[in-house]
Amino acid sequence: MIQTLDHGPVRELRLNRPPANALSPELLSALRAGVENAPCAGARALVLSGTPGWFSGGLDVPHLLELDRPSIANAWRNLYGLLRSLAVSTVPVAAAITGHAPAGGTVMAIFCDVRFAAEGELKLGLNEVVVGIPLPGIILQALRRLVGPREAEKLSVTGQLIAAEEARRIGLVDEVVSPERVVERAIAWCHGILALPPRAMAITREAARADLVAICDGMEGELAGLVEMWFSDETQRVLREMVARLARKRT
Repeated sequence: MIQTLDHGPVRELRLNRPPANALSPELLSALRAGVENAPCAGARALVLSGTPGWFSGGLDVPHLLELDRPSIANAWRNLYGLLRSLAVSTVPVAAAITGHAPAGGTVMAIFCDVRFAAEGELKLGLNEVVVGIPLPGIILQALRRLVGPREAEKLSVTGQLIAAEEARRIGLVDEVVSPERVVERAIAWCHGILALPPRAMAITREAARADLVAICDGMEGELAGLVEMWFSDETQRVLREMVARLARKRT
């Protein structure tokens, strides 16, 4: 599900779960382990990437709909654990958004240090409301930190998915490059930041991201509410209707 590629001191963790790199509990757990273990393996920076056309389609809803309450609680805990691992990572993390990144795909990128997106038809954003899931407060706070209150309100309340250039304009991504160069550009950024005086960079980076780490401190308190929300009548109805529509499209 994850390909590990080393580019000198930069480690790339490439999501490889066709067709859309959907986030199953197993993938979330493996990705979290990859992020947390990379510095111990000698990596001094990380690139989080996907496959051409798909960075990640977000949570694997068809799979999650079959799970019971303890399993859903574990899935959300795995997601929040991954986000916290990205926030507190001792090495810089660049997101190479190689394709579509709705919902959980964008969420992962928000918790990275920097975001590079492939130009073209890709869409990204937080469309949780559209599929019947209130945007969790932790994620809304992290989004607000990145794009400011007004843009965060528009994106979260409407659940709109936007193109890469619009995402760059509002600060949701930092650069838009050609699809064949997006991973290359993320790796180059990592090499650039590693060329800085390491102690000065690390101390300043830690201070600059302290507010993001503080946001993560409220994660455990949200989990019970997230499980209740997942099993609410409205959320279950909208999610199951969405899965049925997708199944009809495939037949």
